[in-house]
Amino acid sequence: MLSIVILAAGFGTRMKSQTPKVLHTLCGKSMIEYVIDESLKISSDIHIILFNQKEKIISYLKNKYQYYIIDKITFHVQLHDIYPGTGGAFMQENKELIPIKEDKVLVLSADSPMICADSLLPLLQSESAINIATFKTRNPSGYGRIIKEDNTNHVIRIIEEKDCTHTHKKIDEVNGGIYCFNKTILQHYIPLLLNDNAQKEYYLTDVINLFARDSQAIHDKGKNCQGIMACELSEKELMGVNTKAHLAIAQNLMLERVRHRAMLQGVIMDIPESIYLDSSVEFEGECKLENGVRIVGKSKIQNSIIKAHSVIEESEIISSDIGPHAHIRPQCNIQDSHIGNFVECKKAMLKGVKAGHLSYLGDCEINTGSNIGAGVITCNYDGKSKHKTIIGKDVFVGSDCQLVAPVTIKDRVLIAAGSTITHDIPQGVLAIARGKQRNIENGFYKFFDEKE
Repeated sequence: MLSIVILAAGFGTRMKSQTPKVLHTLCGKSMIEYVIDESLKISSDIHIILFNQKEKIISYLKNKYQYYIIDKITFHVQLHDIYPGTGGAFMQENKELIPIKEDKVLVLSADSPMICADSLLPLLQSESAINIATFKTRNPSGYGRIIKEDNTNHVIRIIEEKDCTHTHKKIDEVNGGIYCFNKTILQHYIPLLLNDNAQKEYYLTDVINLFARDSQAIHDKGKNCQGIMACELSEKELMGVNTKAHLAIAQNLMLERVRHRAMLQGVIMDIPESIYLDSSVEFEGECKLENGVRIVGKSKIQNSIIKAHSVIEESEIISSDIGPHAHIRPQCNIQDSHIGNFVECKKAMLKGVKAGHLSYLGDCEINTGSNIGAGVITCNYDGKSKHKTIIGKDVFVGSDCQLVAPVTIKDRVLIAAGSTITHDIPQGVLAIARGKQRNIENGFYKFFDEKE
């Protein structure tokens, strides 16, 4: 069995933001959520170490996760003023290890959102006492170098950048910041950690170096000792996000992953790199996304075409074509409909509707067979409250009409172009609500003081 400790106590000063670093989002989801969700795939005992803005992070997560998931998470507040650093994150007041349930402990960072549960299996399946996720990079500057026995994956030591010799700096395999420990190792070595360094912090990597020293001594006596194993993962998965520049890079990596998953589900994408999808978007059936499409929130697209440069937010689209240049705002449900260019919808329930262009349909319900002409507006806000427009079946709304809510239009109604509708319309009528046209003879010449 496995316990997971997620480190989320840092100040994140390099992010230069009032928002806690781990709550910054990639594809609509906070970094710490990605780490928690992957953790829950392999463990039901999750520990999150907090300090900076702890109340905000706890409140955010309790709002995001249902109670039966939160019950699997234990929040710990690091005694940062006494025991700072990654090693201090594991310390209680007496320097003893924080309460952890299982015998194997996986340590993750809340600012490394790209990690996948499947990639962690080599660390978890190894019988070594300590397993370290490592990666190879062309630019190892700033990372701790992994020193291994010749031609093996057995780790002798981790050397921090500041302690590297010229030879060490040539090593391209570095510490990825993810570890799997036998709990007994942490119980023994956490109380032994010292903060005799320039930062006066307690480092978790010192547990590894202390254990490496002691295991070497045991080995020198001719006895067997479970050692330290390096497990190489991809540099992308182990990427840490510390600045907004890192955040932008991670966003692009996550977008690649989200788009690839959608295409494997059968979605056709024109110019995939131009398309933005939140990680929460769901697809079903045959769907096509043209270039420049943006779909966010818990949207669901089923058997539909979303045309170029359309935006869909928190809505469900079923067997419809949207756009180009349409804006579907939150809480829309659109079925069997055509929503054309420059049409904006919000809280719109549309079934079997045609709205070809240049309309605003907000807080409305429109039923099968109805046609909405160009320039139609549902006037849903009176300055204080929002009101609903209900349109029945087989209604034809002419161009440039204003439907002043609350208003109900029954089935099989024809509304003349340019009408302003302020009252309910019964079934089967022609409604005209516009000023009578007058043609004033010679009016042009009189207005401009010209002769005919």
